Amino acid sequence: MADRTDRPHQVQIHTQPGRRGALTGMGGGGPSASKVLAVITLLPIGGSLLGLAGMTLVGTLISLAVVTPIFLICSPVLVPAAFAVALSVFAFLTSGAIGLTGISSLSWALQSVRQATGTMPNQLEETKKRVQEMAVQMGQKTKEVGQTIETKAKESGK
Repeated sequence: MADRTDRPHQVQIHTQPGRRGALTGMGGGGPSASKVLAVITLLPIGGSLLGLAGMTLVGTLISLAVVTPIFLICSPVLVPAAFAVALSVFAFLTSGAIGLTGISSLSWALQSVRQATGTMPNQLEETKKRVQEMAVQMGQKTKEVGQTIETKAKESGK
């Protein structure tokens, strides 16, 4: 840390030719005519918008002061109505979310089936052949067992 304090601080100043101060022009003149015109034009517009915002605030506060007693008198009706509306909106949004989840799940399952059939057609064909062979073998076994039962029945019936 001692090394840093031993070094002198250096400040470099870069000047840009042709550039003056923002409003005063640094060294002569004043603000340009276009800046003065902009201030003269925008000052009344900004002032009137600020006045409108203030009047809106005052109007809102007055209307709130007038309507508050009505809300208090009608609150046994308004509170359950607001609760019912909020519950209905919540139920509608929930059903939409569940429907969207179901559609995305079905889309995912369909996509995975498509990928499985696209990447493994040989395995599916082999599986189909095995199932068919197993069905043929089961049919032959059933036929043999039926014949064995038939021959035993004939022997016992003689």
